[in-house]
Amino acid sequence: MRILIAFMWLLHWLPLPILGRIGAAIGSLMYVAIPKRRKIALINLRLCMPELSEQERRRIAHQHFQDYARSILERSILWWAPIPRLKRLMHIEPAVPQAEMESGPTILLCPHFVCLDIAGVAARVIPVSTIYAPQSNELFDAMLRQGRERFGPVRLITRREGIKPILRALREGLPYFMLPDMDFGEKDAAFVPFFGIPAATLTALPRLAATARAKVIPVVATFMPNYKGWRIVFYPKWDNYPGDDMIEATRRMNTFIEERVREAPSQYFWTHKRFKTRPPGEPSFYDLSK
Repeated sequence: MRILIAFMWLLHWLPLPILGRIGAAIGSLMYVAIPKRRKIALINLRLCMPELSEQERRRIAHQHFQDYARSILERSILWWAPIPRLKRLMHIEPAVPQAEMESGPTILLCPHFVCLDIAGVAARVIPVSTIYAPQSNELFDAMLRQGRERFGPVRLITRREGIKPILRALREGLPYFMLPDMDFGEKDAAFVPFFGIPAATLTALPRLAATARAKVIPVVATFMPNYKGWRIVFYPKWDNYPGDDMIEATRRMNTFIEERVREAPSQYFWTHKRFKTRPPGEPSFYDLSK
């Protein structure tokens, strides 16, 4: 692990165009070398984008592996590069809504795009809170924590702590950086369409927003063309959210994420089994033996 960390540290000295191209090359190798994840990505793309040809879906899957590998290597810049260099590479649109974030409980909705850590950095104009999964390797865990804390105070909350620390953080004025668009099973979830497919979707976003009376501000980070950095978009806060219907509010979240995925399809996290949990009686989509 020490050798891996040292290698990552060395990478942050490289210009971003070189680092990005190395990541893309590694991603191409991963696409070939990890058939299980490649099959999962292609299954997801067939389900979500049936209107595309198989060739187009394979192109997106291949590019996804390239983008994912890029995002891993480019984290070296997040963790160790001088802050002025990092800021030059971040193109924020229209601006970080700091005044709104300071005006009351705020949830920053960040879907699982490969550059999500960049969105987290952009939001760090004031202290925030977020979910954190402790790593089994103590050295790697310490590195991740240091990387997150170098931009200012952040309250890291583990999933096993439950919802109370999140509500406490919101009431104390810490925006909550939230990533609710993965399949964590049926607990606290509902089957809500995602690209027309019933998907086990956490209803935590509307429930938290209702309980804490929090505003929801989406933020999405993607790659700029030609290795020029990252584009971070803070969208307007959602009006009249969540309303009285938690399922409809969850559907609104999924619809928003679908729209963003279509704008940058290769950068969404396709190697996750997004449709792993099925409604009773429905077979699994992920027969990887075929």
